[in-house]
Amino acid sequence: MNDNDVINVENQHEQLGLSDGQVIDMYRYMLLARKFDERNLLLQRAGKINFHVSGVGQETAQVAAAFALDREKDYFLPYYRDYGFVLAVGMTPRELMLSAFAKAEDPNSGGRQMPGHFGSKRLRIVTGSSPVTTQVPHAVGFALAAKMKKQDFVSFVTFGEGSSNQGDFHEGCNFAGVHKLPVILMCENNQYAISVPMHKQISGKISDRALGYGFPGIRVDGNDALEVYRVVKEARERAIRGEGPTLIEAMMYRLSPHSTSDNDLAYRTQEEVDENWKKDGVARMKSYLIRLGIWDEDKDADLVVQLNMEIKEATEYADRAPFPKPEDTLLHVYASAEEEKSWQ
Repeated sequence: MNDNDVINVENQHEQLGLSDGQVIDMYRYMLLARKFDERNLLLQRAGKINFHVSGVGQETAQVAAAFALDREKDYFLPYYRDYGFVLAVGMTPRELMLSAFAKAEDPNSGGRQMPGHFGSKRLRIVTGSSPVTTQVPHAVGFALAAKMKKQDFVSFVTFGEGSSNQGDFHEGCNFAGVHKLPVILMCENNQYAISVPMHKQISGKISDRALGYGFPGIRVDGNDALEVYRVVKEARERAIRGEGPTLIEAMMYRLSPHSTSDNDLAYRTQEEVDENWKKDGVARMKSYLIRLGIWDEDKDADLVVQLNMEIKEATEYADRAPFPKPEDTLLHVYASAEEEKSWQ
């Protein structure tokens, strides 16, 4: 490494307006999401939870995007792999573990939905439905509300590259482009739509599709946290200025099977997976911090212990928590008379 390389490394996050503490915090959330994912895979194999959809390999872009948004104002419509994103926005491991165990205290759905259907009124996380990509037109609707009410927030929505072929994606993009709405669409391109590789499902670049709807499309390395942060931050600033949507295609790789019901080695090789582990964004951020001299292996080991204890406490709490009662099946489905009056 020469002197110029050292200067570039030292200035990379500072040039983006991030402090040492912020990039360390960013890494912490990435590692928290990774450890949470690992614990859920073990719980499913032990028969403690029924199902888990992994986000291993996608945490870097998720967390970086969350840091680039206004977590006090913006509205978020994540998709089912976005554990890193919702943790960085403010959900806790306990809340997510209650969802995994389908317990009554689950803030996402009261134990009624599968894990990954994130929702929090407190954090402005809008619950998605099981059909993929339906969150895109919903996000566009929130952006329309921001424009109509002249409020300075954006809506941020994520989805996979396979679901970008659905009509909801194209209809949402068209409406957002026509009305120049403050919405950011981030495709987490993990290169596999369950078992279908990208070259069999996508023609060209997903980011290029934005041109047909009259707004910018950007492809970015999803394993580079600081580059994702920069692109999302610029997209937000553009939206707040009234210049309309941005489509971001974050390139990454799903390092784990599609879900706990999937055997990924039936459609890809272990060699391919191993090669992509070398590009892991979480390890990349750790190396960056160590090269800067603001992190070291001892601090990392202490952080791993801390995060594992946090997840252990969340697991034990969720395991003890009660399941929903049968008589509460219709709770929150119908509005009360008092609620109806308040809307009039």
